[in-house]
Amino acid sequence: MRLYKVIHRAPWRVVKISKKRQQLRFRRAMVALKIALEQEKQETKEMLTIYRRYTQGQTNKEELKRANEQFVDILKGLGLGVFALLPFAPITIPLVVKLGSLVGVDVLPSSFSINKPIKELDQKIAQENQEQQSNNSIKK
Repeated sequence: MRLYKVIHRAPWRVVKISKKRQQLRFRRAMVALKIALEQEKQETKEMLTIYRRYTQGQTNKEELKRANEQFVDILKGLGLGVFALLPFAPITIPLVVKLGSLVGVDVLPSSFSINKPIKELDQKIAQENQEQQSNNSIKK
C-alpha cells in the first residue's frame, strides 16, 4: 500500500515542480524584458535631449555619437517590428536574429543583447513581490 502511494504521488510531484519551474522561467524572461525596455526608454530620452541641445549648439562630438548610436538602436527595434506584423512572428523573429548573428550583423538593440545574470533577475522578482505584498496590506 505504501509503495502504491509513493508511485501514485510521484508523477503529481513532478508535474508541480515542472509547473513552478516554467512559471519562474517565464517570470525571469518578463523581468528581463521589463529591464531592457526601461533601459531603452531612458536612453531614448537622453538621445532626444542631446539632439535638442545639438540644435542649440550646446553638445560635443562624444554626446552626439552616443545619441546617434541610440538612434541606430531605435531603427533596429523598428526593423524587428516589421517582422512582428508578419504571420508566424514567433518563428520569424528568432530566425532573423539567428541569421543575423551567423552573418555578423547585430539585429537586436543594445539593451536586449545583454544577458542579465539570473541572480539579478531573481532579486528584482523578489523586490516586486515585496512591493505587491506591501501594497496589498496597505489597501486592506
